[in-house]
Amino acid sequence: MTKKDLRIIFMGTPEFAVGTLKALVTGGYNVVAVVTQPDKPVGRHQDTLQPSQVKQFALEHGLPVLQPEKMKDPVFVEELRSYNADLQIVVAFRMLPEIVWGMPRFGTFNVHAALLPQYRGAAPINWAVINGEKKTGVTTFFLDHDIDTGRIIEQREFAIPDDADVEYVYDGLMALGAEIALSTTDKIIEGNGQVDSMPQELYFHNAGVSDESDLCHAPKIFKETCEINWENPCKKIYDFVRGLSPYPGTWTTIVADGEKDLIMKIFRTAKTTLPATTIPGEIVLENNRLFISASDFLLEILELQITGKKRMAARDFLNGFKKITQYTCQHTC
Repeated sequence: MTKKDLRIIFMGTPEFAVGTLKALVTGGYNVVAVVTQPDKPVGRHQDTLQPSQVKQFALEHGLPVLQPEKMKDPVFVEELRSYNADLQIVVAFRMLPEIVWGMPRFGTFNVHAALLPQYRGAAPINWAVINGEKKTGVTTFFLDHDIDTGRIIEQREFAIPDDADVEYVYDGLMALGAEIALSTTDKIIEGNGQVDSMPQELYFHNAGVSDESDLCHAPKIFKETCEINWENPCKKIYDFVRGLSPYPGTWTTIVADGEKDLIMKIFRTAKTTLPATTIPGEIVLENNRLFISASDFLLEILELQITGKKRMAARDFLNGFKKITQYTCQHTC
């Protein structure tokens, strides 16, 4: 079997998935169709439809695009079946029903942005950084009935520097994900559809856990997830900011007597060993540098965005917002 003989259907939606689709197309693999989410209404009146980045790439390269509202829709299922795919490759897409993932004769594999079994879920890159991990990676695995639990085919590791934000890790894993997708596809071609895989339980030791209950998870992130709890230690808040920067961004509400409450989004910080001598959430100004008290040390704020203003360096913010020390961060526990 050659790469031209293997009929592939690709499934994905965001930019992260484009890296793998691009690698398949430019690498000469036989991608016969692409499945992505329906176009999303955007704009003030929701009257403009925005195609996904995967759809844009697919159309630019003349690939058929399927956009089902529901994955079990009989019309979609039959259209999918008509492409007679040997293999489906999934990157950053929704959960699939068995009637879809079980359709190709060689199965369906997913590229997951973590070292499974750790960080199963929708936001593995964010949570790895939030939790202060020193490394993460990508995993290819065969889909089964549960979320991110299938048999592992390959893994590649990726180091997380202490000063890296989620954008740095995202970009690195997008490239690494494309590499591992091609490697796994090549193994399937070389094995005429057969490839070695292992159950995730055999990876528990590598993940430093003894059973499922010890695993870290990666649930979807919502606005309320991103609120900073100043009762936490400085290092934990520092990692929290990195893990949500630049998007969606962490935030805190700052309040002052007689003033309107403001939302401060925080994008970049620096750890310090300056003891916090005030209550958590207290704003401290020293030598034209902005700090906020954590539970143990002061956290220096380097980049922020206040309600109604653009993102800026803290020093520029201080030049135009002289009354910042009247404010304090609203307590959350």
